[in-house]
Formats: sequence, structure tokens, C-alpha cells
Amino acid sequence: MLRHLLKLIWQRKTRNLMLTLEILLAFVLVFAVAAFAVRYWQLYQLPTGFEYRNQWSVSLRTARPIANDAAMYDELRRVLRELPEVEQVAFAAFPVYEMSRWTGEYSQLDGSHRMTADSLGVSDDYFRVMDMRLAAGRWFSTLDDGAATRPVVVDTLFAQRLFPGKTPLGQLFQSEGVHYRVVGVIEHFRSHGEYMDPRPFMLPRFTPGSKEEALMTIMLKVRPGTPRVFESKLSARIKQLHPDWSVVIAPLTEARASMLKLQLVPLTILAVVAAFLLVMVAFGLFGVLWQNTTRRIPEIGLRRALGAASGSIYRQIIAEQFLLSSGAMLVGLVLLVQLPLTGVLGDSLNWPVFWAAAVLSAAVIYLLSLLCSLYPGWRAAQLSPTQALHYE
Repeated sequence: MLRHLLKLIWQRKTRNLMLTLEILLAFVLVFAVAAFAVRYWQLYQLPTGFEYRNQWSVSLRTARPIANDAAMYDELRRVLRELPEVEQVAFAAFPVYEMSRWTGEYSQLDGSHRMTADSLGVSDDYFRVMDMRLAAGRWFSTLDDGAATRPVVVDTLFAQRLFPGKTPLGQLFQSEGVHYRVVGVIEHFRSHGEYMDPRPFMLPRFTPGSKEEALMTIMLKVRPGTPRVFESKLSARIKQLHPDWSVVIAPLTEARASMLKLQLVPLTILAVVAAFLLVMVAFGLFGVLWQNTTRRIPEIGLRRALGAASGSIYRQIIAEQFLLSSGAMLVGLVLLVQLPLTGVLGDSLNWPVFWAAAVLSAAVIYLLSLLCSLYPGWRAAQLSPTQALHYE
């Protein structure tokens, strides 16, 4: 039966060429959306490395840059800790769940293993504020005061790329003449949240009163259930200390929701475009199948006259369409498999994502083929032998 169907398809190869191209286009479009969605689902399962439920960020805005004054930071920490809603206070270069990034080039002291990584300068209390967990080593603290090298906490990806095959703790590296020393390792840190691709990340220690650039973000850990109205009280307290400052206060729960929506915009746009094109392909597929079935009425009538049941005709039309779809998707897979093989898209299209997207897109195409062939197949199956043999 299969051999016979393949022979029929080959005999109509010229007419089936356009149909095959439409199916191939639909498969590639669905694959792109499926791969995007599967990769997002894969990323969502990974930990971000910090908590957000009871954390707030306060971004400071000033008319002119402020100096890195140890007394100013100590006063801010002390005054904010006096608020009953606040449990911990820390400082950072920028908040998480924000599009800000700071990247740099890092290498070992001999210049080897040069790589690009993200960085976020933070104060000693940052890890307690964000409820972070160590994988190895320790957090930096006042024990590091006066150290000749700047202490940092790095994630495992950073450690693996810069110190392959070595224990990262105590290792030294450099960037733009500054020497760093690894004191702690964390599993992950994805500052943009759940849909951010894992990147090498390091958190260097910020020392108030040093020559480093002042940090303009306050991170707070507040008591569970702290209402949104606490924002006005918090803003007023900061304004009492520095009336010329303006502040932007955001609970990380709200910042996270906004970031997730923003990150889903490309997927949403791609899905809408793909759905529209898929509908167009479905209409075209239905029209071609209808036309092909109409042209084959004499052939179908002959089969019915020779005793073929209507169900057999129905199954033949659907089976031919499934075979045609399978051929188009096989060509598509041969083309698409080059992407993970060459690694052109990096880990965004790893093998689990590729195969999951291939299965999902194949299921959609088979369903589309079935739906588009149901009515033409039913119409062909309902023809009586007399009617079909007299068809002109």
C-alpha cells in the first residue's frame, strides 16, 4: 500500500511541488515558534540565584553625580533599618529585573582564558538582602578590608570558563589593570530574571569611601506582607536626608512581572505572525487538495467501480497527504539540524530544544494536514462510481 501511494505521489510530482513548499514553509515557521517557546520554558526552570518576594529596590536620581562617601552610606543604612518594615539594607550598581547590564573583559593574570562576563558591584549585605545561597567559599565582608585584591563572588559558569579544571576559590584574575580574588561561588545569577540566558556573572565587593564609583541603588529586604503604601513612607524618609534626590521605588514582584511581560513580547509577536501565515497556508493547502481531488474523480470512480469501499478512498486521500507532509518535514529537518550541529545559535538551540521543537512542529503540521484533507477526502469518498465515471 505504501509503495503504491508513493508511486501515485511521484506521478503527480509537478502538482505536488507547490504543496510541498507550502508545508515546508509552515513547518519552519512552527518550528521557530516552538523552539522559542521551549527555550523559554527551559530557562524558566532554572533558578535565578536570588529571591524577589520580599525585596524592594530604590533607585536614586540626582542632578549631579554623588561622591562615594562612607558616612552617607552608613547614615542611609542606619536610618532605613530603623523603619519597622525593613529587615536588611544593601547597595548595588543597579537593580535586578531591569535591562541594565555591565560587561567587561576578564582573564587570568597571565592573559590567558580571556572572556566577556557580566558584573554587578554590591555591598557586603547584598547577599542577605537577596536571600542568596553559596555553593562554595564565603561571602565577602569586613574581613576583606584593606586587601590588595578586590574580592568577588562568581557564578559557576564564570568559574568554569575562566578557571577550567581548577578550584576557583582563591584564584586571581584581572580586568583593565584591576586584580580580583574569588572568595565565593554561587550556582547561578541571572539579573534579568527567569527568561535570561545564563551568562558568566561576577559580583565584586563595593567599599564605601573608596575610589570606586558610588552605587545608586538601595536594595531592601522588607517584612512579609509589607503593603505598597510603604513606598510613600520610605520616600519621605530618604527625602528628609537628601531633599534634592528623587527616588524610584519598586517591589521586585512588580519589577519581575514587568520584565517577564517585556521578555515575552518577541515570542508573542512571532506567534501571532506565524499563526497568521499558518492560516494562509491552511487555506492554500485546502484549495490545492480540493483541486487535486477534483482532478482525480475519474481515477476515484474507477477504483469504486472495481469494488473499493468509500472508507478506503477516504484513508487513501489522508494517507497521501500525510506522506507528502512527512517528505516536506524531512527536508525541513535536514536543513534545520544544521543549526545545532554548527552551534550558530549557541545554547539557545541546544539538542533538547531542537528535538522538542521538532516533535511539536511535526504534530502541528500533521494536525493541519489532517484537518485540510478531511473534507476533500470525504467528498471523494461520497462519489458514486456512476457519477465519477461520467464526470467531465
